[in-house]
Amino acid sequence: MNKLALQVHVDTYRGTREGVPRLVEVLQRYHAQATFFFSLGPDHTGRAIRRVFRRGFLGKVSRTSVLEHYGIRTLLYGTLLPSPDIGKRCADIMRGVREAGFEAGIHCFDHIRWQDNVAHKDAKWTERELQHAVDRYKEIFGEPPHAHAAAGWQMNRHALRLMQHMDFEYCSNTRGTHPFIPTWQAEIVACPELPTTLPTLDELVNRDGITLENVAEHLLQQTALGRDHVYTLHAELEGGKWMPIFEKLMQGWQKQGYELVSMQQYLQGLGDLPRHEVLMREIEGRTGTLAMQGGRS
Repeated sequence: MNKLALQVHVDTYRGTREGVPRLVEVLQRYHAQATFFFSLGPDHTGRAIRRVFRRGFLGKVSRTSVLEHYGIRTLLYGTLLPSPDIGKRCADIMRGVREAGFEAGIHCFDHIRWQDNVAHKDAKWTERELQHAVDRYKEIFGEPPHAHAAAGWQMNRHALRLMQHMDFEYCSNTRGTHPFIPTWQAEIVACPELPTTLPTLDELVNRDGITLENVAEHLLQQTALGRDHVYTLHAELEGGKWMPIFEKLMQGWQKQGYELVSMQQYLQGLGDLPRHEVLMREIEGRTGTLAMQGGRS
């Protein structure tokens, strides 16, 4: 049976407080597994306004109705409103996810800070940011983390080295086609990488004739051939107003014969992995460059 691994990126305080419990309930209803990657520090979503000057940012905002999904309070956190500390306020929710039988991992400490800065920061900055997340995870769960999924698929060489040094079992920091061992400019990083293989809803909706009504069918066409996949959903989207779309996807994937698994379950079924270079490239529907699976190395 082919596997389709589900990973939930939890970016905001609202997504943790409202979207995560809703997703736990619907996943249990469909007897599906998933991995929740949590943002563990302050919610500074309002500071993303600085991205307004990036090419394509305003187009994405208009396509995906950011205000509708995130709410006005979230869009003011870190600017006109103080930033709630997600890990301190929502620790019980996070522990409840694991108690419900789901895997938990690190998304980041400060989502905006990591996504907007890590690509050009040095080793000291990167270690400090990652250590903040690791320490907070230990406070919440009582044990070290074993997996990381990068905010906005933003990475640098130093972060990859640290995740190997910290003995993470795997990471999902890139976009690609299949699992691999990453290399960065020929440097091998001995930590398996399980890339997101499918586009996200916010990359597809209102582009090239794709609407809320047909986006599920569009994605199901991409999985019809029956090979393993990793799908990334967001607590703020699929855990909110786009939950009916996510239910259509789960129904469709189960009809296609997929087992809906966590990232850890997906990892357990893998053998020896090829080496591939990690490159920073653009993809359709998302602004800026992302960490991508390149050619074999």
